[in-house]
Amino acid sequence: MTDSLLSRRALMRYGAYGAGAAALAGVAAGWDRLTGADIPGRDDGSLVIATLGSAFNPEAQRALRDGFREVHPDIRIRINPVQAYDWSDFFSKILTQIAAGTAPDLVYVATEGVQLFAQRLGVPLDRWAKRDAAELRTYFADVHPSLVESMMYEGSLHQLPVEFNAADMYLNSRVLARAGADLPDDDWTRDDFTTLLRAMKRSNGDRFTPYFWTNRLWGGVVPWLFANDTNLLTESKAPGGDWLWNSFYPEAQRRGRGGGYRWTTPLADSDRVAEVYDYLSSLVQEDLCTRPEGGDGRNLVGVFSTGRVGVTPAGGFWAGGLQQAGMKPADYDVRYFPRWRTRRHQFGAAGYAMLRTSKMRDEAWEFIKYTARKDVMTQLFAANQTTPARRSMVDEARYRETGPAHWQVFYDTLDKIPTTGPIPAPPQVNEVEQLLIKHTGTALASPGAVRPALRRLQGDLEKAMEREV
Repeated sequence: MTDSLLSRRALMRYGAYGAGAAALAGVAAGWDRLTGADIPGRDDGSLVIATLGSAFNPEAQRALRDGFREVHPDIRIRINPVQAYDWSDFFSKILTQIAAGTAPDLVYVATEGVQLFAQRLGVPLDRWAKRDAAELRTYFADVHPSLVESMMYEGSLHQLPVEFNAADMYLNSRVLARAGADLPDDDWTRDDFTTLLRAMKRSNGDRFTPYFWTNRLWGGVVPWLFANDTNLLTESKAPGGDWLWNSFYPEAQRRGRGGGYRWTTPLADSDRVAEVYDYLSSLVQEDLCTRPEGGDGRNLVGVFSTGRVGVTPAGGFWAGGLQQAGMKPADYDVRYFPRWRTRRHQFGAAGYAMLRTSKMRDEAWEFIKYTARKDVMTQLFAANQTTPARRSMVDEARYRETGPAHWQVFYDTLDKIPTTGPIPAPPQVNEVEQLLIKHTGTALASPGAVRPALRRLQGDLEKAMEREV
């Protein structure tokens, strides 16, 4: 969703492989000291909100806290920015807190964890959304239904999306100029992409990488799977959700909607998935891209901004990041991901999930509604560190200082490509992503490795999807 997604930590790994009880027992024994639960005043009756530490800077956190206090002076809140390497590490730490009896009331959850939390830990928001429908109409009118649908699980709404990022394609303007190439058309194809990479390779030095991508669920191999009209797991829609679609969206926008996504049977050994890996392998062998690297791509900002990388997939979050790295709006631009069999793109979104352990559910709902307000989101996302879920916020004024020139691509990826959907993130997402990372690295390690690696990936995914979370 944001540029913060990848490794894993012990608890989530133990939970996925069935040794959770032993791990939790050891962690819980010393948890008071680890979490500060033994500090006087820690349990002071406040509504506790856990966020990924890097999601909002201290100024944004202060604005969120102070602004909510003005509207709800009777509700004390404590924002707990959990420092974590990525979303997976963050979810691990939240699950550890829950096991240790220090669960927050609300957790900021990205697509990677929506179904994980919804299935075991979350509270559906349906009854509050129905009760406050009149108050929420302006919100839903400003938010694409695909984002909302990605926050539903088995017919119920579990989060109000406040941000998202689709995997579009960023291009370095100086690298394009050196290659004698223009910015690609909106409807450029996979073959156009390959031709551009070759031109970039010819016009740059040995240390230059035309295409760089990170090995992860968001923005890794998955955008290519979507473009080739396939997926890692079989995708379908859960029934239900009519209460929401009929209440908040016109007929044209609610057509085909359901009660959230289902990801089931693995497709790793299918012909179309193999086609994608064969293509990426050919790029590696032709030295047009590196072997996929793990991690969250934080080092990528530096190599892209200095012209050592020409093209990379990223979302609206990079607008702020590249400005901080010293890039001017004219130094780069963005286009849709190249078309293959389809133009379908992938995205990840985020919002607040209410936990079943909370004893302050009505207060938690008031906070969820508050963070979905446009004035609040404007303060939170002033640094352009993501793409706001509200369409009206993605405008020229937002990108005037940071760029890119074609900023419309960010929301148009939803509005103009209606098949665009969320990354495959079932409740077993932790193990699914780890297996994808492992076998993708193996598949692209050497010529001829693709199909054996995909067969092993298929077998491991089948086992993972059979496990209870």
